[in-house]
Amino acid sequence: MFGKDFQRKYALSDQGVKNTRQGTIWTVVVNLVVMGGMGILYLMMERFNGSLIHGEELPGPGLYLILVLVFLILSILTHLQQYRATYGLVYSEVKNTRITLAERLRKLPLGYFGKRDLADLTETIMGDVNRLEHVWSHCLGYLYGSYISTALIAICLLVYNWKLAIACLWGVPVAFLLLFGSRKIEKRKSEITKKAGIQVSDRIQETLENIREIRATNQEQRFLDELNEKIDYHEHAMISGELTVGIFVNAASVIMRLGVATTILMGCKMILSGEIDFMMLFMFLLVITRVYAPFDQALALIAEMFVSQISAGRLMEIYEAETADGSDRFQPDGHDIVFDNVSFAYDNEQVLDGVSFTAKEGEITALVGPSGSGKSTCARLAARLWDVSGGSIRVGGVDIQTVDPEALLTDYSMVFQDVILFDDTVMENIRLGKHGASDEEVLAAAKAANCDEFVNKLPSGYATPIGENGAKLSGGERQRISIARALLKNAPIVLLDEATASLDVENETKVQGALSRLLAGKTVLVIAHRMRTIEAADKIIVLADGRVAEEGRPTELLQKENGMFSRMTRLQSASAGWRI
Repeated sequence: MFGKDFQRKYALSDQGVKNTRQGTIWTVVVNLVVMGGMGILYLMMERFNGSLIHGEELPGPGLYLILVLVFLILSILTHLQQYRATYGLVYSEVKNTRITLAERLRKLPLGYFGKRDLADLTETIMGDVNRLEHVWSHCLGYLYGSYISTALIAICLLVYNWKLAIACLWGVPVAFLLLFGSRKIEKRKSEITKKAGIQVSDRIQETLENIREIRATNQEQRFLDELNEKIDYHEHAMISGELTVGIFVNAASVIMRLGVATTILMGCKMILSGEIDFMMLFMFLLVITRVYAPFDQALALIAEMFVSQISAGRLMEIYEAETADGSDRFQPDGHDIVFDNVSFAYDNEQVLDGVSFTAKEGEITALVGPSGSGKSTCARLAARLWDVSGGSIRVGGVDIQTVDPEALLTDYSMVFQDVILFDDTVMENIRLGKHGASDEEVLAAAKAANCDEFVNKLPSGYATPIGENGAKLSGGERQRISIARALLKNAPIVLLDEATASLDVENETKVQGALSRLLAGKTVLVIAHRMRTIEAADKIIVLADGRVAEEGRPTELLQKENGMFSRMTRLQSASAGWRI
């Protein structure tokens, strides 16, 4: 019952399967104990009926009080155990699931996040896990326990009187067959609703992220109209889905409840024919109230379980995504970065094809080339943010694909054009470069990155909150905080991806001064469009269409009149002169 298919269907861990098994067992026990309470009521009615018809002496209330007391004690104890098994253990499982999911996401390569829509991924982490939490705690143990307890009771009833048993129970399998027959319709409706909800989240996120551009182009009304359309569609999809589920659940409930009518009709017929007495019919009517009670809720739970399988499938997609694993020890012999016939494809589109070069320790190696030539891809591959499709990348003789990314990145500092800052103080944003760094270390790195100049003007200095993604700072100030992080980390390999591309001349000069202190003696891989940025480079790698077009020192490449680097330099110089 709880095999691998079941585990995958509901995205359960091994412990989750054990918890479900415990919840099922205790649900069976609770249902049987409650059925025992029905037995006490039947026993009392039988004695009372015997007294009325045959004049039998009624026993004293002591026996019944003892039975009721035993029933209450057993009921409380078993319900507590059921609660622990179906809720307490499951909530612990949910906590572990969230931690496991976070660990899994931490180990996934950056390329995975590039392929997944952010709103879709957020919905999986938040919405799908919440939905599965409810299924694990409220549905699985309760439903499967009801299956088993009803099967046991049905066997006893069939042995006792098969005619009345069939009249009593025929509606249960028919109701469930109706629900299971509607499974594909309900899952399809749920998928439509899920996609519509993600589209709404996508549009809201896109609008908030681009609010300046929307206002600048006077497009507020168009975006709001489109958002309203998506919200209306989501609302209609939800209503349609819930209506469909409601129709099938209520139809199944009505069919199941018809068993009461057929039991009464069959019982009256059998009483008139002398096959049974009234107490037999009374016993079956008591049993019906207990047999149907668990399934009243179970019918709705089954519909929810069908929907939850979509959420489980989305969760399993994350669990089964290929992670970037490797050794947690990284002990290279130096820090030369060697690209050896490296190829890389993104969504079946070839980005790099047979790229080979060496970035030597203590030198600045610059990657240049037109947009789309693969420069940024090389930087990300060098840090194993993505994995190569072919060839290899070695650092100090060690193939980086054999090293866990977290261990590898301890030797890397990265400064990108798009700086990411947190809604915290300047001090804590810089401290991100080295966990546990002292205030003195942070201040020293900030000073070396020329941060003092603007931080001293802030209301609380380094204790000043800078807003979401550094909204209170300029581009140059944000970039210097990023460089301060890298200086604080003081890693032997530095990757610079368009670190000064968006800065004005004055800020670029200040940032270049900070970079000169960061790069001393390191293995440096620089990506830049501005030739000024790479004037001090020891080696230039020119990329074109995912291949190495030229390679050499700047002076050597400039001497090639028809060379690609020489032409790019002349064009940029002419463009700068025209702007002046």
